[in-house]
Amino acid sequence: MMSAVTETEESARSSPLTPLKLVGLVCVFLALCLDVGAVMSPAWVTADDQYYLSLWESCWKPASTESWQCSSTLGSDWQVATLALLLGGGALVLMSFLVALVAVCIGTRRRFYTPVAFMLFAAVVLQACSLVLYPIKFIESINLRIYHEFNWGYGLAWGGTIFSFGGGILYCLNPTNYEEFYSL
Repeated sequence: MMSAVTETEESARSSPLTPLKLVGLVCVFLALCLDVGAVMSPAWVTADDQYYLSLWESCWKPASTESWQCSSTLGSDWQVATLALLLGGGALVLMSFLVALVAVCIGTRRRFYTPVAFMLFAAVVLQACSLVLYPIKFIESINLRIYHEFNWGYGLAWGGTIFSFGGGILYCLNPTNYEEFYSL
């Protein structure tokens, strides 16, 4: 009886790395890279080469001059909330990536699948809230009379959120259904 428990514990401790978990780890890494790019991006909103808005500053170029005038966006509550939600989600993605990476390196994978998936889904909720809040409050509070568009920084943030969701789904899949196939 003791040896059966030991074998079960041993197989749980050294379960094989399946392709789905490896793809999940790659998704989490890509989500982390896209989140960093989104936070550092200078272009979340642009308008006719005269205005751009990032998470950190708002800059405009008056028609009479060639120089840009910039101000911090951290004075606005909704922009601080957007940044906090996005950074909180990014921190969860970073933690889930580190936990998944450590689990791969030390070979105790199965017990880490659920926490990694939970952190990724929590990150998705935080980031999706920030990405829905941002355009609603932007349109409500900033009155631009020229054509403006949400630019690549905003798109990178959505990409990071989508990859986090994909990684969370891959870490939710039950490994016992296909683990025997990969251990042969």
